[in-house]
Amino acid sequence: MSPFIQVSNVCKSFATHKALDNISLNVEKQSIYGLLGPNGAGKTTLIRILNQITAPDSGSVFINGESLNPKHIAQIGYMPEERGLYKKMKVGEQAVYLAQLKGVSKNDAQQRLKEWFRKFEILSWWDKKVEELSKGMQQKIQFITTVIHEPEILIFDEPFSGFDPINANLLKSEIINLRDKGTTILFSTHNMASVEELCDHITLISNGKNILQGSVFNIKNDFRTNTFEAIIRTCKTELQLPDGLTMLHCSSPADGILDLKLKTDNLSPNALISMLTAEGEIISFNEILPTMNDIFIQMVTNDKSK
Repeated sequence: MSPFIQVSNVCKSFATHKALDNISLNVEKQSIYGLLGPNGAGKTTLIRILNQITAPDSGSVFINGESLNPKHIAQIGYMPEERGLYKKMKVGEQAVYLAQLKGVSKNDAQQRLKEWFRKFEILSWWDKKVEELSKGMQQKIQFITTVIHEPEILIFDEPFSGFDPINANLLKSEIINLRDKGTTILFSTHNMASVEELCDHITLISNGKNILQGSVFNIKNDFRTNTFEAIIRTCKTELQLPDGLTMLHCSSPADGILDLKLKTDNLSPNALISMLTAEGEIISFNEILPTMNDIFIQMVTNDKSK
């Protein structure tokens, strides 16, 4: 079964600058895919190609097995990082207008929009001008007008910019709901915590090239450092550590309690637990996996040093 969005060996140059250099990625239907990279990496160029704002110099793009063509524009909802609302227009009037541009009838647009406005608790802003809204409120309007025509594909560029934590969580919940209803979602962000929460797979681009790709789970597992944290209750003041185990941190937040951070070269988690059990009562034990933020920094830094 072919991917729902397939990008194969896409290249794009602007004068002497190669923005994309043989980029390939596969996005499965009804998934959330993260497109990551530092500023200037080529993410926005790829998004513009998917939206047919520009065309690749070489390579191919397929949507549901069909070569990208003008009819796919109606199947895509795109929220760019730079917002495009008309400041002097009333919110409701503008939202209805934008929905009609995407093929939704006026009556359907008004009905759908008012449902979304109620959900986002902004119905009272229907007759306000856009310029009267905060950045976060404008973001909500932009999100609603992006999804209102119920497209098969949603592309978000920095969707959480301008949101406080409560509204960011609201938006994340709606993105998951849309995915669960069948929408395929591609989003670009520098918020690595959101990537860990939402994404099934990611592609990391640096200097126009793909430097990391895969499922978030597998990537974090591949970058594991065999580092563990344990809290034990013990009467011992000094632990007997076997060869191949390094103490990175040890503190005593309370009498008889030790908070440990350990790195091992050759011990399995089970062997480590057995060793700690001999030293005292284990209160908690977990492996410290690298965050996507750590991996992002490591990979991009290594790429720049080449």
